[in-house]
Amino acid sequence: MNFIRPFIREGMLALNLVVLYGGKSTEHEVSVHSAQTVCRLLAQQKDKYTVYPVFISKEGYWFLQSSCGPQTPADLPITPVLRPGVHLAALDGSWSLRADVVFPVLHGTNCEDGTMQGFLETLQVPYVGCGVLASAIGMDKEIAKLIARETGAPVLPYRVVSKGKAYDQKELENWAVQTGLPVFVKPVRLGSSVGVRKVKDVSQLNDAVKFALRFDTDVMIEKGVDHAREIFCAIYGDGETVKSSACGELRHLAGEFFDYEAKYITAGGCETKVPADLPEQTAQKMRQDSERIFRALRGSGLARVDFLMDKNGAYYFSEINTLPGMSETSLFPQLFEACGEDYTAILNRLIEMALVRHKQKETLAFSR
Repeated sequence: MNFIRPFIREGMLALNLVVLYGGKSTEHEVSVHSAQTVCRLLAQQKDKYTVYPVFISKEGYWFLQSSCGPQTPADLPITPVLRPGVHLAALDGSWSLRADVVFPVLHGTNCEDGTMQGFLETLQVPYVGCGVLASAIGMDKEIAKLIARETGAPVLPYRVVSKGKAYDQKELENWAVQTGLPVFVKPVRLGSSVGVRKVKDVSQLNDAVKFALRFDTDVMIEKGVDHAREIFCAIYGDGETVKSSACGELRHLAGEFFDYEAKYITAGGCETKVPADLPEQTAQKMRQDSERIFRALRGSGLARVDFLMDKNGAYYFSEINTLPGMSETSLFPQLFEACGEDYTAILNRLIEMALVRHKQKETLAFSR
């Protein structure tokens, strides 16, 4: 069913679709790659959308661009105008646009963590993806694990250390030894493996904690899984109707774990196997866990759920990404394409869900 047509007003050629990308985030470059694919696929559908790529610099400035990409010049400095139904306007007053829907192709802090979603809610504009609550929870590895555990998904033992709060280094080291080395030290609210270190010797633990605290105010120390398999399941849906993809696996060919370099810099640093080589019963259970976690977070739009599997076939929830990588080589499209689903059709469906959700919110009462 095509939900887009009812939202195109009579005589209107297409929806004004604003694609936000870049952002004040350590995952800025990842966002640029994702947005290139999204803009290209949506811009091809000229009867449905007029695409306006809006680049957000690392300093937080907004620029309207003629096309999407890392080398595209920042054509026109713009600013969001704070009035219902988001308007974008040139700083010099020479241009303005009323956006019909916003597609935030943004990753990481200040972008994927509920910050941008809350801003778009304030602007009262339809936007693709999870809302404020699900985005904020999904970005917080500790809270996400607490919720995943409540749904019945298995979770590895972990501890959390916070900046500015004293912790007993010796006690933490003893916990790591008793839990079993290696442990992984990671920022609680970052993705793309930024700031992550694998600790095999307890004497390295404090340095790893200090390193991770450079990127976030809270750091998770989690029991590692030797020779872990990294399994992924993609999700899209509106809370009621949720669809999970085939499970996929990323195998890292260099390095000890799938770090930022292996993901985005080192050529041939990893290989993808979709579908993953798993017993059907295990794959089905992981898909069910993914759907339950997505619903428990009040998810809407899209997500990718990540698991770790040990050599005996036991698996553990790792994290949920509520705005996963969206380039053609990213896992999200690959996982669904393995099920025979067209990526462009999924992008259209995500926009449809954003419009329907916004329409539903407009019916809510704000006075008694």
